[in-house]
Amino acid sequence: MPYLILAFAVLAETIGTTALQASQSFTRPLPSVIVVVAYAVAFFLLGQALKYMPVGIAYAIWSGLGIFLIAVIGFIVFGQKLDLPAIAGMGMILGGILVIHLFSASATH
Repeated sequence: MPYLILAFAVLAETIGTTALQASQSFTRPLPSVIVVVAYAVAFFLLGQALKYMPVGIAYAIWSGLGIFLIAVIGFIVFGQKLDLPAIAGMGMILGGILVIHLFSASATH
């Protein structure tokens, strides 16, 4: 259950960050409101996940998945391209998340 809560937190944070790009520096009202609401939901859910997970593990997963998802959304929605080193770096981030999830005794399983 903590991973499901954390997954929804990451999803809310990703929505908020996507809306942040769409808000054009908070000059567009609807995306600006979505930013605030999505981040509030994201931090609430992260706080709930922290009841069951160590903060370092939760934050590593939160930030790693967030980076990866935002890069994919940036490519698909906003046409932002990544070079090979950026893609390799994100692959390492995802690899790190898998190592934590699969092998760490600190992670909640």
